[in-house]
Amino acid sequence: MNLSILPSLNAALNTASALLLILGYIFIRQRALTAHTMAMMAACGTSTLFLISYLTYHYYHGSEHFQGQGWIRPVYFTILITHTILAVVIVPLAITTVIRGFRSQFPKHMKIARITLPIWLYVSVTGVVIYWMLYHAYANPSH
Repeated sequence: MNLSILPSLNAALNTASALLLILGYIFIRQRALTAHTMAMMAACGTSTLFLISYLTYHYYHGSEHFQGQGWIRPVYFTILITHTILAVVIVPLAITTVIRGFRSQFPKHMKIARITLPIWLYVSVTGVVIYWMLYHAYANPSH
């Protein structure tokens, strides 16, 4: 199985998730409830596909080592560590947020969504930044 496309697919899925989250936020601010629900469910779908693809890639390929040197290394690892911690945190937050929305527990849904959205956006955007730093900006030319 050729896994070389998966990092790019993962970045595309993270990008799509971030855009769908922003769209969902815009829709809810406009009180377009059906559009909000559709955008947020699509964000859940792209994030789920990302997780499947990410786990598959790392199961078969392992980790990619960051090649950057100098001042960029602590920047990269700060982004990576915060991304990784929040990626773990976002899973139960997102599930709880979705369940509360589907159960029409809107005050509880809104309360947790105010926490979930910025974390989910951060994880999606930093996922793309990490991809770019690993595979493009500071990539090992032998890859």
